[in-house]
Amino acid sequence: MKKILIVDDEQPTLDMCGLLLRALGYEVLTAENGSKGIDLFREKRPDIVLTDIKMPGKDGFEVIEKIMAINPHARVIVMTGHGDRDLAGKAMELGATDFVHKPMSREALERALKRAETNPEGDKPEQDTV
Repeated sequence: MKKILIVDDEQPTLDMCGLLLRALGYEVLTAENGSKGIDLFREKRPDIVLTDIKMPGKDGFEVIEKIMAINPHARVIVMTGHGDRDLAGKAMELGATDFVHKPMSREALERALKRAETNPEGDKPEQDTV
């Protein structure tokens, strides 16, 4: 079973993503802030990380930077609000593998997960803008 780490400061997002990802067969780890997310990544080495960008304390950019320093081939999918396309672009420059817009559809998330799983070396695919 693949492990996925969700990093988001909003508990409803953690809950909803966790339910969906468990239904898709993932072992789900959650962190309610960037610092805990980085610690969990270091300790548990999940296959994929799904992180929000806008969080208090360590934001998603810091999460991506730290995770990429730990594992340069990490697969990180960024969750962004609509209208945050520039932020998603910056996240991709830092090493994120893909991004999905919040609120995210199951289909968009599944596509991003499939791309992450088929790029084990963290190669950057074409982004899905749905």
